[in-house]
Amino acid sequence: MRIEKPGAPAPQRSGGTGAVGVRSGPVARPGRAARTAPGRLRLAGALLAVLTLAFGALTAVQLNARAAAAERVTRSSQPLSQAAADINRALADADATAATGFLLAGAEPKAVRERYEQDLATASRLISDAAARTTSSSALQGLLSTLNQKVPVYAGLVETARSYNRQGFPLGGAYQRYASEQMRAELLPVAAELSSAQDDVLAADLADARTTPWAGYALGLVALLALAWVQLSLFRRTNRVLNIGLLAATASVLAAVLWLTAAASGADSSLGRGEREGAAPLRALNRARVDVLTARLAENLHYVARGSSATYAELWQTTTRNLYTGDTETDKRRSPAGSLATAQELAPADARTAVGQAVDDYRQWRDRHAAAAKLENEGDYQAALDATVTARAADAPKTSDAAFSAADQRLAEAARTEEDRFRAEAVGVDGDLRTAAVAIAALGLLAAAAALGGLGRRLAEYR
Repeated sequence: MRIEKPGAPAPQRSGGTGAVGVRSGPVARPGRAARTAPGRLRLAGALLAVLTLAFGALTAVQLNARAAAAERVTRSSQPLSQAAADINRALADADATAATGFLLAGAEPKAVRERYEQDLATASRLISDAAARTTSSSALQGLLSTLNQKVPVYAGLVETARSYNRQGFPLGGAYQRYASEQMRAELLPVAAELSSAQDDVLAADLADARTTPWAGYALGLVALLALAWVQLSLFRRTNRVLNIGLLAATASVLAAVLWLTAAASGADSSLGRGEREGAAPLRALNRARVDVLTARLAENLHYVARGSSATYAELWQTTTRNLYTGDTETDKRRSPAGSLATAQELAPADARTAVGQAVDDYRQWRDRHAAAAKLENEGDYQAALDATVTARAADAPKTSDAAFSAADQRLAEAARTEEDRFRAEAVGVDGDLRTAAVAIAALGLLAAAAALGGLGRRLAEYR
C-alpha cells in the first residue's frame, strides 16, 4: 500500500486537465477518429459531402450571374444601345430632310415633310423610353435630358426658317443654316456620346455573360479527385472494386461538370456569334448611316447657302473621305477604308448584299454630285439644284437625292437583318444558363447523398 506524503500533489489521472488530459479533450477527438477505420470513413463522408455541395452551389451561383448578364443583354443593354444609335440617326436624318424641304420650298412634297416630322417624333419617343429605362443616378440621364430640351429648340428654328422661306425672305436660309449648326454642334455630339456609352454597357454585359466559370471548374475537379482518392483507399483496404454510392456520386459530379461545359461553351458561342454577326456589324453600319446623312446634309446646305460659303463643300469632302475610300488600288491598301467600307467588310452573309448595293448607290450619288458641282461651276445654279433635288416626279429618279435615298434604304435593310441576327443568337441564352444552374445544383446534392450513402454501407460493417 502506497502512502502519500502529506502535502504532496495528487497524481494526474487520465481524462483530467493536465498534459495527458489535453489529448483526450474535444480538440483531440478528430485526431482519435482519424486513427480508426470508422472515424476515417466518417471524415471522408463529411469531406465529400462538403465538396460536392459546395461545387453545386458555387456553380449554380456563377451560372445564374451569367444568366442575369445575358438577360440584361437582350432586354436592356442591346435595345438601349440600338435606341441610342437610332436617336443619333433620326436626328441626323431630320436635319438632312429639313434642308431638302427648304430647298424645295413651296413645292415640298408631303412625303418629305412627313419624313422630317417622323424623325423628330421617333427621336423624342426613343429619348423618353431610354430615360424611363435608366436609373435617375445614371450619367446617361444628363445626356437624355439635354437632348430632350434641345430637340424642340431645333424644331422651332426649322419652323422659323420654313416660314421665312415660304414668304421668299432670304433670312430663311440663315435660320436653316443656324438650325443645322445647332444640330451638329449641340445635339449630334450628345447623341453620339449617348450611343458610345450604351455600346460600352452592352460590351460589359456581353463580357459578363461570356465569362468562363473557372471557380466552378476548379471545385468540380477537386471533388472528382477526392472521390477517386476515397474509392482507391477503400479498394486498397477492402479489395472491393465497386462502391455503388461513390460511383453514383462520381457520375453525378462528372455529369455536372459536362453540363457546365456545355452550358458555358454554348452561351459563349451563341453570344460570340451574336457579337460578330450582329452587334459589331450593326455598330459599324450605324456609323456609316450617320456619315451618309452628314454628307447629304452638307450637299443640301451648300445649295441653301447658294454657294456663298465653302464650309459645306469642305464638309462634303471630309465626310465622303471618312465614308468610303475604296475605289482605287491605293485606297484599297488603306486601313480602314471608311465607315461604309468597314460596314461592308463586317456585314454577315445575309446582309452583305444589301450593304454592297448601298455602296453602288453611294458611288452613283457621288458621281451625280460631281456632275451637279460641274453645272454650278459653269454658273447654272438652278440646273445644279435640279440635279441634286427636285419636286418634278419625272426628273426625281435621276437626282442625287434619289441615289442617296436608295443607299439609305439599303443600309436600313441591312441594319434590320443584323439586329435580327443578334437577337436570334442571344435570346434564350439566359434560360439555358438558368436550367444548367438548377441541374448542377441538383446533381451536387445527389452526389453528396450518394457519397454519404455509399460510405454509410461500409460503416455498417463495423457495427
